[in-house]
Amino acid sequence: MTIKDLRLFQATKPSPKADAIVQPEATFMVDSHWKISWLNSRAEQLLHLSAPTAIGQDFNAIFSEHRFGGLHALQRSLARGHSISKYQTVFLDPANGSPTAVRVTAQAIPDTKGNFSGAIVSLRDASDSSQSFSLILNNIADGVFTVDNNLLITSFNPAAQQILGWTQQEVLGTPCLKIFGGSLCGAECILGQSIRHDNPIIGRLVFPKDKHGRTIPISISAASLMNPEGEVIGGVGTFRDMTQVMTTDLILESVADGVFTVDRNWRITSFNRAAEIITGWTRQDAIGKLCSDVFQSDVCGQECAIAHSLYAGKAVANRTVHITSVQGKRIPISVSASPLADHEGTIIGGVETFRDLSLVTILRKQIAQRYSFDEIFSKNAKMQNIFGILPEIAHSDSNVLILGESGTGKEVLARAIHNASTIKDKPFVAVSCGALPETLLESELFGYKAGAFTDAKQDKQGRFAAAGKGTLFLDEIGDIPLGVQVKLLRVLQEKRYEPLGSNRTIEADARIIAATNRDLSELVQKGLFREDLFYRLNVVRITLPPLRERREDIPLLVEHLISLFSAKKGKEIAGISDAALALLMQYDFPGNIRELKNIIEYTFILCPGGLIQPAHLPDPFAQSKDDASLLRGTHPAGAPLTLDEMACQTILRSLERHKWKRMAVCRELGISKDTLRRKIAQCQFTDPAEENHAGPFSPTHATEVGHGAKQHQTEQDPGL
Repeated sequence: MTIKDLRLFQATKPSPKADAIVQPEATFMVDSHWKISWLNSRAEQLLHLSAPTAIGQDFNAIFSEHRFGGLHALQRSLARGHSISKYQTVFLDPANGSPTAVRVTAQAIPDTKGNFSGAIVSLRDASDSSQSFSLILNNIADGVFTVDNNLLITSFNPAAQQILGWTQQEVLGTPCLKIFGGSLCGAECILGQSIRHDNPIIGRLVFPKDKHGRTIPISISAASLMNPEGEVIGGVGTFRDMTQVMTTDLILESVADGVFTVDRNWRITSFNRAAEIITGWTRQDAIGKLCSDVFQSDVCGQECAIAHSLYAGKAVANRTVHITSVQGKRIPISVSASPLADHEGTIIGGVETFRDLSLVTILRKQIAQRYSFDEIFSKNAKMQNIFGILPEIAHSDSNVLILGESGTGKEVLARAIHNASTIKDKPFVAVSCGALPETLLESELFGYKAGAFTDAKQDKQGRFAAAGKGTLFLDEIGDIPLGVQVKLLRVLQEKRYEPLGSNRTIEADARIIAATNRDLSELVQKGLFREDLFYRLNVVRITLPPLRERREDIPLLVEHLISLFSAKKGKEIAGISDAALALLMQYDFPGNIRELKNIIEYTFILCPGGLIQPAHLPDPFAQSKDDASLLRGTHPAGAPLTLDEMACQTILRSLERHKWKRMAVCRELGISKDTLRRKIAQCQFTDPAEENHAGPFSPTHATEVGHGAKQHQTEQDPGL
């Protein structure tokens, strides 16, 4: 740049007075050696520099990659003589280290020979796009961070801070290896691979340590970060804390991370690349459409994850649902959702992350094999010990006695032993000894000859004969009459018996498995059960714990039963809601697994699809109709609530919890007093302390919240 050029530009630059009035862009100039030669007052404010200090300083010293991620890519373009318009980058405010998206316009200045002699660069806050960018990052349920080409961290969202314990100020400019040091860092770093090859990598499991040294399993995905010219300027990583998933559902890793946002009318406003890959929709086609039209999920409407997060006022994580891809393929996904609020606490939409669980479905089956034996499912330590010895028991021919309360699955265990034995191809015959009187039980077990008693017109084969060389399961053995006990003892001792009315001895080759819910030792002491028979049966004894002593199995059993009834009844139920599962976890189940099975079968009658909710459970679990509607995010009539209506619900619930102490509500919801006052007026809430009668939005009519102010002006509760 010549002196003449510089003087001409300086002569035309805005005066300080004009600067203050029109608030121009932050503008500065560099010479051919990339030294700052001039900057305006707005640039001084933005960069926290004074002109005398900045002029003459090296561009790279002021605009480091730490503070301006990727701006050096623009520097290379200008050096080649290219002009840049609306280039966007991330600027770290030197005062507080907070990231701000800025839009850059730059003009290369050639000399008389066409060579680079300097440049004019203008910086402007990206305003709307910057605010949207920050809102999404600040409200997203997963951790998000970005790095430059040297793998130095350039941004770190609140979720990332919460998961790892590091603050944004502590990690900015730090190599990501120091923060995420784990099994896939170094040569296997997925961020480095994404940056080098411009190829997204999704769903890797790593085990970094948080700030306090605690190891945390996270599922991390990475992709390259490009500027508008297509140059790779760094990378972006998203990660999710897998601690809860690994301990409850035992899903070790996810396979993808999609992100989309919706506005107040449920129309998609952003749609990332992973979302395109999973659903088959392009970003251009998805944005502007209703999210229900794009995802066609079995939980759209009543069971929407975003709707639930808005009603609860907090994030909803790791829900399993099904969506339909653009090709019509049903895809299982895990979703997390959060309300999207602006800086005043006003809800402006929702954000949802989701991951493809197609491969996880295979993992679930593999994991289920670890916690199952035949058709028995359990993670309980006592049950695991039983699983450990069952193969040896199954391959022996010894008698087995199964003890346990009614409904604990004694017959299922007996069948599992038979199915794992060497005689699994032989019959399995079950007899309920307590359901038959003595005379019928004897003939049922041993059979009879024609003429043995009145109406015995032809021979009948007994259960021992039917079992042959298979397994005979004697259920409720503790209720067997003493007379039959004597004959049964002889069969166990001599392996032979005689049918009623016959003098011919028949060999008894069946293996005996007996079960009872009674204390046989106590019956022996009372003389109600023969001691010698007890010892004959009690060769191998297995005691099944009741369901209340193995509560950790309830989620596993519920998931199995839902899969069972979905196939049996042809009804697609995605799973059970957290609220409904919490109710089941608190119940003692006097009827044990049989009662749980009946409860799930009952829910299949009431649940239309999606997730099983508390309202679908039988008494004493079910809530009132209106409460259940609110939990589902619908009006009692079934129509879906709008975002405004859900915001009203959330605020009213908080007001009720804090007895209308508004400062407590502001602290809980993180909003200002002015915002709360405006929302109370908008929702037409009435403070009970200010009114002697209950208005349409009083706490006594909490279930009516969300219908909208206009509707309540014309549709009053008939009971008011």
